[in-house]
Amino acid sequence: MSEQVKEFNEYRAKMNGVILGKDNLVIKRLFNLDTQTYSEGALNVKTKEMLGLVASMVLRCDDCIKYHLEKCKEQGCTTEEIYEIFAVANIVGGTIVIPHTRRGAEFWEELNK
Repeated sequence: MSEQVKEFNEYRAKMNGVILGKDNLVIKRLFNLDTQTYSEGALNVKTKEMLGLVASMVLRCDDCIKYHLEKCKEQGCTTEEIYEIFAVANIVGGTIVIPHTRRGAEFWEELNK
């Protein structure tokens, strides 16, 4: 695992622990709802993660993009699939998504080292 991927995962885990440790019911429910949304259902997990990646790119959330790229990798997405996802996100979101595509491509490269 590359240093960039390791740092992202460690920071995310640390801060999720801090946030969830405050025992706020609404935040705990939101985190749970997020987890449940991406579980197996009428759509399989891989498809849901690919949809999450497109939405994250269009919304321009770099942390979300990294998270969903890693989940897509875990679900067996290929580089060809990822770049088709990037293409859909750029068509839907417009050229403002290009910088996020660059950072997403960089993170995907790190995931594949």
